[in-house]
Amino acid sequence: MARCDELARVTATPGQIERVYLSPEHARVNRLAAEWMREIGMRSHQDAAGNQVGRLERVRGDALDPEAPALMIGSHLDTVLDAGRFDGIIGVLMGLEVARLLRVPVGEKFGVALPFALEVAAFSDEEGTRFGKALLGSSAVAGQWREDWWTLTDADGVSLREAFREFGLDPARVGEAARQPDELVGYLEAHIEQGPELDRREQPLAVVSSIAAARRFQLVVEGEARHAGGTPYDIRRDALLGASEAALAVERICESEHHIIGTVGQFEAFPGAVNVVPGETRFSLDLRGEYDGERDRVWEAISRELDEIMGRRHLRWRAREVHSAPAVMCAPLLQDVVREGIRSTTPHTADDPTSLFSPAGHDGMSIGAITDVGMLFLRNPDGISHHPDEAVSAADVSLGIRALTESVLHLAADRA
Repeated sequence: MARCDELARVTATPGQIERVYLSPEHARVNRLAAEWMREIGMRSHQDAAGNQVGRLERVRGDALDPEAPALMIGSHLDTVLDAGRFDGIIGVLMGLEVARLLRVPVGEKFGVALPFALEVAAFSDEEGTRFGKALLGSSAVAGQWREDWWTLTDADGVSLREAFREFGLDPARVGEAARQPDELVGYLEAHIEQGPELDRREQPLAVVSSIAAARRFQLVVEGEARHAGGTPYDIRRDALLGASEAALAVERICESEHHIIGTVGQFEAFPGAVNVVPGETRFSLDLRGEYDGERDRVWEAISRELDEIMGRRHLRWRAREVHSAPAVMCAPLLQDVVREGIRSTTPHTADDPTSLFSPAGHDGMSIGAITDVGMLFLRNPDGISHHPDEAVSAADVSLGIRALTESVLHLAADRA
């Protein structure tokens, strides 16, 4: 918990927490993570995409086996703007404590007495705050880097390619961050729940069943800009009112569904004058669901509703999809070992550890392309996340570390 506080002091904005990809703050937290990894006895390196990775080799006999595949435990160290101090960060630090608990001495070095090596990954850009594209660090590890990302720019017009070079990375070598499926036996991630369900159930930990399917759209409603005083209601084509009704329709439709969440987070009217009927309104839609098919079915329902609203109001609308990610199902075996880890740590939940799907995205969405994924949620009082008030208790973190450690041991027993 002290290290969470220490990382929180590494920020680009005094009085807030802000660490974005390829920034001086990114470099500083990587150096801290590397120091803590080496303190445990891990071999640590910064990969070609700026992720910091530590590794304890498998012990075979009385020697270390550098060729063994690894179980990766990870999360991220970057943040949103004005962030909390636990989102992502707690998962990296818990991974380090699991490594500390499982390490065994081998001569003057350390390894793990498991049928696999153990790695801890501190991913560098889960949030997408700087360049608008999330999961850049873990996408590189999954071998999913796209050439068109190099032209992404930040708010100052700096391209991703330029930022790579300024950080000391070589864009031509980003492919070297990619891992092959045969190098990993799986991926585990611990994360605070970004909602209130565990707090409501008075449970400290949960097994994650899946990571939500997500689609994001930029929508435009077109009407006609006319004088606010001189235009009667019967001939108005008010784009703001049409878009407002559309936003309410998103809420109504999604609220009636199971595990579907729709959010209108950006809203802007043009020309934006106090005395002009808005002729155009632009807004965003973030649509998430437990399953791809259900998410897509709800988008079709929203589209039909927008057709009705805009037709009735004599408006036009269009949508541009800017992001799409399929649901990632956590592997049954890794769900089982996390469940057993929780049972062995919190006996009062032995009969039925809580299982939740994650409406929020995580690095596991990328890593799922190359290996099985499992996740552990920690209780988040009041469910506040991406905000300075997000919280987690030291007691729950302690339980989570032990549950994650037991999960690794259960996986090792399964593979033995």
